[in-house]
Order: sequence, then structure tokens, then C-alpha cells
Amino acid sequence: MALIQYLTQIHIDFGAVALLPQECARVGMQRPLVITDEGVRAAGVLAMALSAWEPGRAPPVFDQTPSNPTEAAVRQAVKLYQMGQCDGLVAVGGGSSIDLAKGVAIAATHSGPLKTYATIEGGSALITAAAAPVIAVPTTAGTGSEVARGAILIVDDGRKLGFHNGALMPRAAICDPALTLDLPPALTAATGMDAIAHCMETFMSAAVNPPADGIALDGLERGWAHIERATRDGRHDREARWQMMSTSMQGAMAFQKGLGCVHSLSHSLGGADPRLHHGTLNAVFLPAVVRFNAGAESMRRDRRLARMAHAMGLGGSDERGDTVAAAIQDMNARLGLPSGLAAMGVKPEMFDRIIDGAMLDHCHKTNPRLASREDYHAMLAASM
Repeated sequence: MALIQYLTQIHIDFGAVALLPQECARVGMQRPLVITDEGVRAAGVLAMALSAWEPGRAPPVFDQTPSNPTEAAVRQAVKLYQMGQCDGLVAVGGGSSIDLAKGVAIAATHSGPLKTYATIEGGSALITAAAAPVIAVPTTAGTGSEVARGAILIVDDGRKLGFHNGALMPRAAICDPALTLDLPPALTAATGMDAIAHCMETFMSAAVNPPADGIALDGLERGWAHIERATRDGRHDREARWQMMSTSMQGAMAFQKGLGCVHSLSHSLGGADPRLHHGTLNAVFLPAVVRFNAGAESMRRDRRLARMAHAMGLGGSDERGDTVAAAIQDMNARLGLPSGLAAMGVKPEMFDRIIDGAMLDHCHKTNPRLASREDYHAMLAASM
């Protein structure tokens, strides 16, 4: 049975961040804790968000979110949350800050270690409506966590795990492209390819969700047409920034359908080496996974490769995925992203550990073609 559910209230426009106090009041937050990171503060973006409140009334801030959020950072933020007797969270930042806020939403209101509530541990149903409410203000156009019911966190045993429950869905997503205007080109490219990967991978999933398919294809078309412009002249190209913000939001609205091997591999490798950027990993893994997925019956039956190629402005039927895969590789090169895993410091001796994690990842079973260990090894080798 297909589950189709869209619940998040979304504001998307330049200047939308001014709605923050209003949205906090709407969802009943009187004493929110702001979750962000040092980079967002240093770039002046946090100040833009806090300026929505009257002088002297801005909420307290936790700005120690790591690039790959950890259970240890969740504990630090929970202490501040409890000290301030806070009643909700406002995440201002990229996917890391938003996911950390979701981790705090669980840990501040539920007992036991975070892994208890991980999807792969059967813990999704243990997350209750008691979870603290979250409002998300994305400052990159990438993860789409602002409209997603899930979070990815590194727990104390080193695993990078997913947490999924409707109670974690942000009560509001305030998508203000102005907050992304000063995003550096390298981060614009990496987060933009993350959003594009969400659109592509969820569209390839065999799960039945026609609205998600439509949203993903439209997001892919927008992102593919504008990511180079946003990367090249993001400070001045407001149209490209708006379109990439929409691509990010649409990819996450769609990926309730499920993702696949790209994310299984990225989650596992990101857990093994937290220094690696998730969006960059997705960009590097996409070509090999597209070629692997081309053999899936659902891909052929529903002409999914041809439909993606059309959205990307490519020609040909592309039955083996070569046209789409080659276009992604060319785009990665034009954006200045790494040519492969080897350029990111990944060694073949890491493969077994990466595959172990990928086989257990929550995205593994929603790939349109179930991958074996040998399949994952081939995808890793092709991505080097």
C-alpha cells in the first residue's frame, strides 16, 4: 500500500526569515533554542535570522553543530535546552544543524541513548508526539531536511543512522534564498548536487507515489538548469538561488518515497570518515548507481531513465544509463567537485567496512534493484 503524506507548512521567498517570531508563536514556542554552527554565525547569516526578533528578545543559541552531527553534540545542546527551560527548537543552518535539532527534539523528551530510536534498530515507533517542536530555516540548498521527517546522526558507537518519525517533521520550513547568497561556490555545488541526487534517486525508487515522482522530476529540471549559475555567480543571481532552494525542498518532499544505493553508500562512508561531505559523496556515487539501476525492471517499464534525461535536457533513450551518468560526471567536473573517491582520500581497503554499513542502511531496500555485496563493491570501484 502506498502512503502519500505532505504535512509541512512552507514559506519560500526572499525575506521569509522575518516570519520567524510569528511562526514560533503559531506553533506555541515561547522559549525556543536556536541550533546553528560556527560557520553560519561567522558568515553573518545567524544575525540575519536573529534580527527577526525585537532587540533584546532573541532566543539563546547553540552554535557547536559539527559538520556531521553527533550524539555527543546532541547531549551538549540538550543541556542548554534544559537550562533555558526551552519549549522548542529553531534550526538555522544546513542539514547538519537541522538534523541536530531533530536529535535534540528526541533526546530532550525521550530517555535512553539515541540509537534506541534509530530506524534500523526498529526505534521509529518509539518516537512520540512528546518530541520537541522544530522550525527549520535552511541556509544551504541541499539536504531538504526542513521538509523531511528524518534525521541522520552519528551515534556513540560510530554508526551513522537514520531517525524517522512524523513527530520530527518541522512545524514550519522558512526557505529564504537570501540566506544562501553568500554561500561559497564549493559548498553551493556540493549541496546543490545533494538536492539533485535526492530528486534523481527518489524518482528511480520503485515505490508507488506519483505525486512524489512529479515533484522530483520538476525539482531535477530546476536544479539541473540552475546549479551552474548558482555556483558561478550565486551572490548576484537571485533567480538561480531561488530555484536551487526550491530544488532542495522538492527533493525532500519527494524522498518520502525512499532513496537507494547512493545514500546507502554515502551514509556508510560518511560514518566511517565524518570529514567527507555528504553532498559531494552523493555526486560522486550517482553515475555508478544510475548505471546499476538501469537494469531494474521498474526503470525499464516506466521509462525512468528517459524521463530523467528529458528533464536534464539530454537526448536519447539511454537504456543503460550511460547518457545520464556521463552528464552527471561532466557536471561534477564543471562544478569543480572531486573526480572520484580516490581524490577524496578513500582507499580500497575501506570497501568492506563501507559495504557492511550500506547493506544495513535504511535506504538499501528502497533501491529499485537490490544490491549485493558484490554489486556495492563494483559501484565503489567504479566511483574511485
